[in-house]
Amino acid sequence: MTLQKSNNILNNLQNRLSVQVSLNGLSFLVTNPENNESLFFVEKILDHSTTPEELLMDIESIMFKNNILNSDFSEVTVIYATPIYSLVPAQIFDETKASEYLKFNSKILANDYMAHDVLENQDIVVVYVPFMNINNFFFDKYGSFSYYHSTTILLKTILENEKYSLPKMYLHFQKNNFDCIVLQNGELQLCNSYTYKTPEDFIYYTLFCMEQLNLNPENLPVILCGDIDKEDNNYKMAYTYIRNIEFATKNTSPIKIDVEDKKHRHFILKNAL
Repeated sequence: MTLQKSNNILNNLQNRLSVQVSLNGLSFLVTNPENNESLFFVEKILDHSTTPEELLMDIESIMFKNNILNSDFSEVTVIYATPIYSLVPAQIFDETKASEYLKFNSKILANDYMAHDVLENQDIVVVYVPFMNINNFFFDKYGSFSYYHSTTILLKTILENEKYSLPKMYLHFQKNNFDCIVLQNGELQLCNSYTYKTPEDFIYYTLFCMEQLNLNPENLPVILCGDIDKEDNNYKMAYTYIRNIEFATKNTSPIKIDVEDKKHRHFILKNAL
């Protein structure tokens, strides 16, 4: 979705800004689109879940400390990595009933603003609740900008590049939660997000998904991306129960945040550009 401001001052810079917002942290990435060079990256991980009001204070603090974020950008993208979302087939989606798609499995307020992203090539609509105080801040700061749910970026990146015919599972990790996506014949079979505290929680949800879809952890290809590495306890737990496991390296963004950055990390932030 895009917010436009008619009196937005045209800038002369070509750099792009991507911001990822979640209740557990914030990430800012500035890149040069001509060479996909990363010019600036900052990340703040929160020890506990916070509120949109406190998040805005953190955003303002980060911007105050980093002058590059007070520049003009050719493109600004904000990604909301929040647990309140729902996938709806495009054929039956009705914008006037957006709250109906969320209220049965999420706690929403009467004054919550409902937004939606359309994956046109997949006939999928992602319905979610953005943080309007943060949207208003970025609108006042930069003028026109685009915003999406993180699931939209994740599905778009995977579905547009995945041609594998047999079932395959993607697991995308963030702090205290992960997304589980299952594909078959290049089409979506499952997309869900789970909150967890321990590796045992994570593997329970993962194996449960496999069981419900009659998938075998002995031969199902499982692709990992996001905040996970071989040294992590989540990876060690996954490797104990899943035989065919690897990190996402194909068809991912060429952007590298630093010399030690790996393709599967910051998966959504980099693929939003």
